[in-house]
Amino acid sequence: QEALKPLWKYAGARSLADGAASAYEEEPGIQFDAKGHMLQMCWTVRGDEDFRQSLDEMCMSLNDLAEQGAAIEVTFYDVEFDEDEADESAESRDDFVMLFVGPTPAAIMQVQRDLLVQDVVNMMERHFDGSELGGVVAEIDKLFSQRFDALVNSLEIGKPPRGPGGSGSGGHGSGGRRPRHLH
Repeated sequence: QEALKPLWKYAGARSLADGAASAYEEEPGIQFDAKGHMLQMCWTVRGDEDFRQSLDEMCMSLNDLAEQGAAIEVTFYDVEFDEDEADESAESRDDFVMLFVGPTPAAIMQVQRDLLVQDVVNMMERHFDGSELGGVVAEIDKLFSQRFDALVNSLEIGKPPRGPGGSGSGGHGSGGRRPRHLH
């Protein structure tokens, strides 16, 4: 309940039980299966740009509770746009974002990697046999390994500084710690 507080408070509710219902009856809303340790959300609420801040706060809280990495897909619909009445050149301002939570950065990166592999393989299987895509998956793995290594290196707190600026990178903006004067 506490981890989801930013959402139910945003909806104007006094508790998760109060705010868990979706604006649409056919959606199950926010449900937690304690036995299966699974949070399921199919929930619509009226919101604005400030809703993104509530999502960020929720993700930070869920990181502390998550047993493994998970993706959260959020779609923002432009409720003022009406397809039937709109000019042909007009477009809705719908938006979409993928959020990730997990107990560790590695768990989050694993979910990101798995989703990317799934998306790329699904798209490429239109043109190639799945057995031909091992090299593509290996390149994706290489990219995530590099990103993870850079993250680990940037978190080497407590180790003596290496080189200029203490980052060991010898330059600015290359992913390491920045010299104090750049903060």
